[in-house]
Amino acid sequence: MSSMKITYEPDVDVLRIIFSNVPVEESDEDKPGVILDYDNVGNIVGLEILDASGRMENPRSVEYAVANP
Repeated sequence: MSSMKITYEPDVDVLRIIFSNVPVEESDEDKPGVILDYDNVGNIVGLEILDASGRMENPRSVEYAVANP
């Protein structure tokens, strides 16, 4: 089982959320500055937010929570 990985690259101001370690087959800019990465069967495996510091309060800070079923 792979774990989710979140990275922020301040030099290019990109926040990446990787949901799965499978290879990216295709990327699509869903909304301006929001790129979804897909595997070979169409599952979303990652998300990139361009100009992250302009789209969120603090891209260097991440809050994580797990909801109880």
